[in-house]
Amino acid sequence: MCNACIIEGVRQQAQSRRSFLARSAAAGVAALAASAVSARETLAQSSGKVVDLTHTFDDKFPTFDGKPGIAMEKVEDFKTNGYTIFKLTIFEHSGTHIDAPLHFTADGTSVADLAPENLVCPLCIVDIKAKAKEDPNAMVSKADIEAWVSANGALPKGACVAMNSGWSARVGDPSYRTLPDGKFAFPGFSKEAVELLAEAGAAAIAVDTLSLDPGNSQDFAVHNTWLPGGRYGIENVANLDLLPVKGATIFVGAPKHRGGTGGPARVMAAF
Repeated sequence: MCNACIIEGVRQQAQSRRSFLARSAAAGVAALAASAVSARETLAQSSGKVVDLTHTFDDKFPTFDGKPGIAMEKVEDFKTNGYTIFKLTIFEHSGTHIDAPLHFTADGTSVADLAPENLVCPLCIVDIKAKAKEDPNAMVSKADIEAWVSANGALPKGACVAMNSGWSARVGDPSYRTLPDGKFAFPGFSKEAVELLAEAGAAAIAVDTLSLDPGNSQDFAVHNTWLPGGRYGIENVANLDLLPVKGATIFVGAPKHRGGTGGPARVMAAF
């Protein structure tokens, strides 16, 4: 066997190991291929409308720990040098951002190694605004997913399933993050829901809140269930009300710093 063939074989095996845990490798590869096909089919039918799902990021944007997620220092000024440069100091998990598998695994896929095919996905939006009004820690349940499928058909393989709780309208208000007593409170997914989505071959989940888990979670069950399977999440998305519940394609501009556990992203959808 030629050296080039051996090297190529090793490279492909290494990429496969990085991208998926052994227990879900076969299903993941199938979903990846289906994702590419589904995304192309959706794009071919799109109207050309594009919605930005990204919040503008500054040091006032709410974060999980309450500390500013970004700092900007001007190091070159246009008036002095004819050009401007800022030095940015950014926490990975702030603003509209990605949670890569490595965020909740010891040796999972980093944000730099996310498969490109999984960053362009059919977008399915599950609306839970009504129950989020009643319960600030409402969750996307297995029943919510089943109701979506009943109304809209099967989830496309490789889909990104987004929770629309209406929470993005609260950005800039303390209630986006906590109750008046200071306790975390915001909607998220349930463990049972993401287990169902994993079985269905979804590639990603997204939330219009600070976390994939609801604010009152004590064990980060969704993070610990979803991310170790080689899948990723998106937190703090915006403008889901401007999109249809099915038929859009999401484009995830994930950062690509080596070994990263996630990072701020420019996320858009076309339909």
